[in-house]
Amino acid sequence: MDYRIRPARRSEAKPLIGLYSESGHGKTCSALLLAKGFVGDMTKVVMIETESGRGEVFADDPLIGGYQVIPLRDQFSPKNYGGAIDAANKAGCSALIIDSASHEWEGVGGVLDMAAKNEEAGKKGQLIWQVPKIDHQREFMLRLMQTPIPLVIVCMRAKYPMEQVTKDGKKEWQRSKVLAPKQSDDILFEMMVHAWIDGGHNLRITKPKPSENYGVIMRGIFEEGKPISVETGRRLLEWTKGVGKPTQGAGEKAKETTSPSSATEGPRVQLQNKLIAAGIVLKSFLEYMVDVGWIAVPEGDAQPSLNELPDENVAKLLKDGNFRQMEAGLNKWLKGE
Repeated sequence: MDYRIRPARRSEAKPLIGLYSESGHGKTCSALLLAKGFVGDMTKVVMIETESGRGEVFADDPLIGGYQVIPLRDQFSPKNYGGAIDAANKAGCSALIIDSASHEWEGVGGVLDMAAKNEEAGKKGQLIWQVPKIDHQREFMLRLMQTPIPLVIVCMRAKYPMEQVTKDGKKEWQRSKVLAPKQSDDILFEMMVHAWIDGGHNLRITKPKPSENYGVIMRGIFEEGKPISVETGRRLLEWTKGVGKPTQGAGEKAKETTSPSSATEGPRVQLQNKLIAAGIVLKSFLEYMVDVGWIAVPEGDAQPSLNELPDENVAKLLKDGNFRQMEAGLNKWLKGE
């Protein structure tokens, strides 16, 4: 093994997204919309489909149709899931959707089924779970985490599990108020972002926490209380490419990012980075500037240029540093005040 040391790169932080919900709340559609925004070309999206064809209901949809599927039927062992992930790797897809990962845990041939068969065969104690858990980690989780596919979305069924509580000194069972995915207890630890979807198809983010700087950034990409959209995928793609870096080292050049807003070093790049770090920008820097009116969008297919934005006005905002009142300040400058 080659133990080389190199600078950390955001591009190496592959988005591994976990979505879970009760039946009918929109996991499949949400995953496809996210993939559409991230990839664009739906023929580059592969779905490992375990829901007896229900994952293919959007095959002809004008917006999110055209994706590829790897059907898994009858046997949902960790090795079968791992083999399907390997097939997606070889296909060179740009996004992988697993719909659903719950079968790997509780389906026929899955981890729970393997353990039950071991117990029926007379195995006891740790021997009941030894091989099932090793297979789960080696054949499924390891392949899931090490795939080179740029975006992986893991859909899971969910339920409100029963939990034991003590009332008036007596122990009793009651339904939990916390929704939990039907998978191993630790699968969510491996996700970059995970969230459950409510009955209105709105996202309820459970990781990362809003108090963390990284959490502020991710919650700017995945909007709490709103449905996932194509725009969500586009914002995630921008982030993976280095658009709107939360921090920038003294020796790092802005040309390493791919955003139009960071094409030139100077006040624009500094402003972009500070806004992201402050948790202000919820869309790309360019989109924000259009929204607040600093850049007029030309008619037709022409793209607005950041050269239309005077550097001296950007420098004023940087000097002011009051990002929480940013929009008010911009409006003042627009009026020439």
